[in-house]
Amino acid sequence: MKNTLKNILLVLGAGLFLTSCEDMLDVKPKDRLTPDDYFKDENELQLYSNRFYNNILPGGATIYKEIGDNLIWSPLEDEISGQRTVPEEGGGYTFTALRQVNFFLENLDNCKDKKAIAKYRGIALFFRAYFYFEKVRRFGDVPWIDHVPTSDDADLYKPRDSRDVVMTHVLKDLDSALVCLEKTKSKKEVYRVHWWTAQALKSRAALFEGTFRKYHGLDGYEKYLEACVEASESFITGGYSLYDDYRQMFVSPNACKEYILARNYVGGTVDLNNGVYNTFNSEGQGRAGFTRKFINTYLMNDGRRFTDPTVNPNWKTMEFKDEIKNRDARLDMTIRIGNGLNHSCCMTGYQPKKYIHDQYFSSTEHAYNDLPIFRLSEMYLNYAEAKVELGTLTQDDLDASVNKLRERAGFTAEGYLKMDEANSNPDPYLCDPETGYGNLGASSAPNKGVILEIRRERTIELVQESHQRYYDLMRWKEGECIDQKFEGIYIPADKLNKAYDVDGDGNNDICVYEGERPDVNAPVYIQLGEAISLNGPSGKSGNLVFFKVIKSMNKWKDRDYLYPIPNEDVVLTNGVVKQNPGW
Repeated sequence: MKNTLKNILLVLGAGLFLTSCEDMLDVKPKDRLTPDDYFKDENELQLYSNRFYNNILPGGATIYKEIGDNLIWSPLEDEISGQRTVPEEGGGYTFTALRQVNFFLENLDNCKDKKAIAKYRGIALFFRAYFYFEKVRRFGDVPWIDHVPTSDDADLYKPRDSRDVVMTHVLKDLDSALVCLEKTKSKKEVYRVHWWTAQALKSRAALFEGTFRKYHGLDGYEKYLEACVEASESFITGGYSLYDDYRQMFVSPNACKEYILARNYVGGTVDLNNGVYNTFNSEGQGRAGFTRKFINTYLMNDGRRFTDPTVNPNWKTMEFKDEIKNRDARLDMTIRIGNGLNHSCCMTGYQPKKYIHDQYFSSTEHAYNDLPIFRLSEMYLNYAEAKVELGTLTQDDLDASVNKLRERAGFTAEGYLKMDEANSNPDPYLCDPETGYGNLGASSAPNKGVILEIRRERTIELVQESHQRYYDLMRWKEGECIDQKFEGIYIPADKLNKAYDVDGDGNNDICVYEGERPDVNAPVYIQLGEAISLNGPSGKSGNLVFFKVIKSMNKWKDRDYLYPIPNEDVVLTNGVVKQNPGW
């Protein structure tokens, strides 16, 4: 703890070493500013608090580089391959940003502008809540510190506080932030924290903690789910509206009206780019691809299930050019279909395009479209999920939330989520422990069918947004989903060892072969072997299968629901800081 928190004891740091040329004869050297000299007006409060946006909020690849079971990269992340180890230091267990926030809170009363004090107190409380929420998601119990410790402060050696203590403080900070930020309610600045941003974080954090506690068998989940409903309901009743074009929302250069808080990217001499083009258009960036399991969860465009044998009797052996037909329109808005599909940059054949404009499908130039941190759709989904987990969900609630998203996706009323129908016939594919949620599917949970459908909607709507999928699996206690097969497109037996036009556009895309490489004309060649195989009879046909050996050696363990605490923090506190179970 002492070593990890040592940054809390550092001097104020570079943020306060601000210089000005307006009075070169000032008798106070500008490189020796103290807290008493600073935080005098709103401008100085803003300048100091700007660092919180970069140090605490996600950005760039942290937003779109999703990890979990739906989007895979090469090599696999340690969390997904089961090869995490206990770090000696670091590992995300750092508190420098917290020290900055607490320092700010202790000194902002120097400002003479009382309205500015209230506003920036609210902003700082938001960031402290965000900081601690992220720590709880990652480590569970963490030490709650709401001040800047001195060198002899006992808090430098304190044990970790329980997650309930910390999350109670998180909600308290957010409630206080809402009071402080009340006057910002009408502004809704998309790049800065305001009243609605605090509500959005309260919705996300309370849903996480409530469902984590429920599915991991911890007491007190109800109060968190109720807090989620309360926060989310403010978005249901007004304040924001959905953007009418799902695809355009993510490729537009500027954040749309649905974004509650976004990461801003700009070109020119500043050149703040998000790196998305290079990430998904380059062979050397992990060749990211969605899994067949994820693609299978997209409904037909009339709301019927793609994996229903009465709808598609041969769905298991359907080729790419056929499986993409007549589906939820968001499928075509999320993966590349037809021109632009590049198998050299995508291992599975399901290539992401959510943040890439059509004209940049082959570009590795800088990208400047803004990325979402919070948006309205998540609030709708949080609302519906919290209510169904509390047992208070109604059809009117679904119509006010989930079905608005389906309406935007192009579904007619027959494709809307209907509570009675879903509960009377839970989707077998989503119940199957081989392809769905074994922890829920094995239970007789009330409203199981609706819970599965809300999870389906969440998975599709929020894909590639701030690691939502990974932490959804953690809170649902569905880590075993990561053990499920990582499969790609289906390869028919008559296409093996031949040039294959995958998308049916008249141009050959790949050649999947075994043994010696055949003399055929294809832009991409995929050799079968230990690393990549086919799951059909005798391995002569079937879906491409990836990382089979790695996944068979490293199965999901209960310990994996939390990250390990660095050894240094355990040793330097003589065991006062305890390691997470199983590590």
